[in-house]
Amino acid sequence: MKEKTGKERILILGASGFLGNAIYKELCGYFKTFGTYFTPKNEFVKNKQFTHYNHTEDDIFEILNWIKPTIVISALRGDFNTQVLAHQHLVEYIANHNCKVLFLSSANVFDAYSKFPSYEFDKTYSNSVYGHFKIKIENMLLKLPKQKWAIIRLPMVFGPSSPRVEELLTSIRNNEPVEVFPNLVMNVTSFDKVSQQIHYIINRKKVGIFHLGSNDLVHHDDFIKELLQNLGIEKPLLKQVFTTNDERYLAVLPKENLLPKHLQVASQEILSELKV
Repeated sequence: MKEKTGKERILILGASGFLGNAIYKELCGYFKTFGTYFTPKNEFVKNKQFTHYNHTEDDIFEILNWIKPTIVISALRGDFNTQVLAHQHLVEYIANHNCKVLFLSSANVFDAYSKFPSYEFDKTYSNSVYGHFKIKIENMLLKLPKQKWAIIRLPMVFGPSSPRVEELLTSIRNNEPVEVFPNLVMNVTSFDKVSQQIHYIINRKKVGIFHLGSNDLVHHDDFIKELLQNLGIEKPLLKQVFTTNDERYLAVLPKENLLPKHLQVASQEILSELKV
């Protein structure tokens, strides 16, 4: 077994989710890594590093005081209101302890802007409930000292057996049309790439705002068509959805906080991970 060389004690909130679990698997060989799960499954219940946590019922202070993490990675999902309360308590804990937080945010914090891609220090502005929720938590973190937080903004995330891919395949199996948005310009990433990037951010003690999307832009319909082709689906039933007559951007591009070349990614690399 690999010797854990990192001194950090890492707690991943939502480590049973697809992305949270990918991050756990990336980090657990190098750091003392703990995770929370919501839905009991054998692999989580039997893992002594995992503990049950339901943010609609449980007090996050209990887990924080028990594990005493130096880094908390927030990959929670579920009810927005109780997530906000959990993060209020998390921010209070971090303010008073030797601890920092990596918060997984979203491109949706910019979804009210449609004419341009968004960069790290652009002002957030959202028309969606989801975007507003992410902005609310980001604003809490911004009140902490800068060395205590990193905000990780993600575009659409793909990967083999990932929820997005499974949703596409379910539609195909049920002979239902797959919705594509021809006017949506976006960037993308994968679960594996995000996990590696977060590992680097932890190792190098990086802080601030990071946009962990591909360096290039793609149209949603082109990307989904090529993805389905890579999965061996030649003539999928597609439903084109036009929400606007103009091109609409939902992309988080890196400009200021650039990661090393080997950790940057292009959309074609994401597609190559999805070939059968």
